[in-house]
Amino acid sequence: MTLTTWLALAAICFMGAISPGPSLALIMRNTVRGGRWHGMATGLGHGLGVGLYALIAAYGLAMLLTTTPWLFQLVQYAGAGFLAWLGVRSLLAKPGAGPATEQQAQATRSRHLGALEGFAVAFLNPQLAIFFVALFSQFVHAHTGWTEALLMMLTAGGIDALWYSLVAVGLSHGPVLAWLRAQSLLIDRLSGLVLLGIAAKIVL
Repeated sequence: MTLTTWLALAAICFMGAISPGPSLALIMRNTVRGGRWHGMATGLGHGLGVGLYALIAAYGLAMLLTTTPWLFQLVQYAGAGFLAWLGVRSLLAKPGAGPATEQQAQATRSRHLGALEGFAVAFLNPQLAIFFVALFSQFVHAHTGWTEALLMMLTAGGIDALWYSLVAVGLSHGPVLAWLRAQSLLIDRLSGLVLLGIAAKIVL
């Protein structure tokens, strides 16, 4: 893959990463609730899910998903259910972020949970398969090997993880985080409604 080709691929992946959706709502919620590292862990987990879809698309395995309606719908409904669960949890969240000692005790668990949530939001979104099949049709050829496939995976997943990690860092910066935490209940309610709305749109 030439540098020019890679730059074109990276530009498209970047535009896809910065488009708003349930991932951004989740990153914002987890950063406000759990702090910078929780938000960054969510972003890294999301990047891993995106990268995994990129890898299977590069090898044509995503065609199985996109050409098998029942399998596509199964993953899509699972994703809708997960988004609905996140939405309900956000709507039922209690005000405030909790005592500092409690936060410290739960920091590691929160990061693991954030990474898992980020991965699930990406991996339970089968439309990513459609996106990468369409995108990689311009870059994949009959002799595509592991090196190029891994490069595509690292490009897509790395850009996504880097973007959402930067979002988490920006949101957790001093006065910004203090203001967001003061509005944490409103953010929980809004993110919950957004996640439920997207879940309903998927099902309906």
